[in-house]
Amino acid sequence: MSVTVRIPTILRTYTGGQAEVSAEGATLGEVIADLEKNHTGIAARVLDDQGKLRRFVNVYVNDDDVRFEQGLETATPEGAGVSIIPAVAGG
Repeated sequence: MSVTVRIPTILRTYTGGQAEVSAEGATLGEVIADLEKNHTGIAARVLDDQGKLRRFVNVYVNDDDVRFEQGLETATPEGAGVSIIPAVAGG
């Protein structure tokens, strides 16, 4: 399944400056694996050493926070939009 992944500015060095890229996969985990295949290094910024979503990176599939869905097993239907949003701290 082809999806569109919105890439935050801080990760665009991995996508050649592209704000959006296409990726394939029926689940978020498969989409991230495809991103890594085509944009080496990006998965390490999204996943921790155990292969789970990093604590301070929010990921949405069609506006649904995957932390409240099934995490990396969240379905990514054809044409879905995936957004990677690093948390911002400060005050």
